[in-house]
Amino acid sequence: MWRTIDAHLKTVRLPVRTVLLSHHQNPPSLPSLKPPNSLHFFFLSKTLTISSSTPYPPSPILAFTTHYINSVALGRGRNLVPVRRISSISSSAPPNQQHTAVGWNEPVTCSELGDGGEGTKIEEDARQSIPVRAFLFSTSVDLKSLVEQNKKKFIPPTSRMTNYVVLKFGNLSQAAGLGTCISGSNCCYMVVFQYGSIVLFNVREHEVDEYLNLVRKHASGLLPEMRKDEYEVREKPTLNTWMQGGLDYIMLQFLNTDGIRMIGSVLGQSIALDYYGRQVDGMVAEFTDINRGMEKTGTFSMDSKKLFQIVGKANSNLADVILKLGLFERSDIAWKDAKYAQIWEYLRDEFELTQRFASLDFKLKFVEHNIRFLQEILQNRKSDFLEWLIIVLISVEIIISVFDLVQRSGFKFL
Repeated sequence: MWRTIDAHLKTVRLPVRTVLLSHHQNPPSLPSLKPPNSLHFFFLSKTLTISSSTPYPPSPILAFTTHYINSVALGRGRNLVPVRRISSISSSAPPNQQHTAVGWNEPVTCSELGDGGEGTKIEEDARQSIPVRAFLFSTSVDLKSLVEQNKKKFIPPTSRMTNYVVLKFGNLSQAAGLGTCISGSNCCYMVVFQYGSIVLFNVREHEVDEYLNLVRKHASGLLPEMRKDEYEVREKPTLNTWMQGGLDYIMLQFLNTDGIRMIGSVLGQSIALDYYGRQVDGMVAEFTDINRGMEKTGTFSMDSKKLFQIVGKANSNLADVILKLGLFERSDIAWKDAKYAQIWEYLRDEFELTQRFASLDFKLKFVEHNIRFLQEILQNRKSDFLEWLIIVLISVEIIISVFDLVQRSGFKFL
């Protein structure tokens, strides 16, 4: 009997809605259930009714009914989830026939239900995601003139840092204060640094050029190519901790203007440090070619003017990294609040600012070593030239003195 039951169950595909596989009349429809307001887990209850009068029922009737209950389990929101009920009744059994009921419970999975819970989660994550884009196309920005032309959008600073400004675009009446989320809003933020970095928050891809053009008018020292970096901030008010890191993103309970300043400062330093690192890489490559040429020919053709230009470039890059970027200066916001200090430390580790500066410093030391070596060679060349010049002058003077002495003694050359 159980094998027959299994055979009948295997030939039937469980539908989502109520299905009745027999010539028997449809069962009466069940009244709609009002979903409860409380959160709860649910289990799928299935009941199989088997006729016990005959060992092999000729034509069992399998009835499938669907009930909808509230499923707010695992934080997926209120959704009506179908619960199926299976019953089997023999078509040839009399009304007073006894039946044997076998019941079991099994948990319902979201993949089995297909109620769109995953899509709701993806849509919610997309709404909570805030794109962050960092740009660098110049080495200096006049912040004073930028603020003069955008006074209404300027957000006053909350710390003593004066090397950057924050501008807000969109609905200016909605201030991102303490505990205020900006995800899903029309507000956009732009952090502009004096050393040329620009960080955009919640700005769409097709609107980036419009915001960059506002800064380009006040920029100087334009670079041949613009550098770009991307990051992501996610807001989750139900997060157990203040912040949580991930792969190329950081999750916060909320993002306000202080958080924007803190994240923007680290991203601005990162993209600027990348530019200066490439400048030093170019100098290292140039000295590498010189050393290889010296290995083959035993000499080099660089003049002192070119060497002094490289010396000035290396020193200015190191000064800009230390002074302009403020790479080792802790923000006042991080000093006042431990939460933002946690963001500052995490992002510095995430972007490896300390390690990258150590690599930059090591390369600059290599450049400095080569500069000293080449300077010594050029100095030796100059000393040799002066020595030979002195020898020539002394020789000429001796020749003139001998000629004058001979002429005075009255000696005549034949």
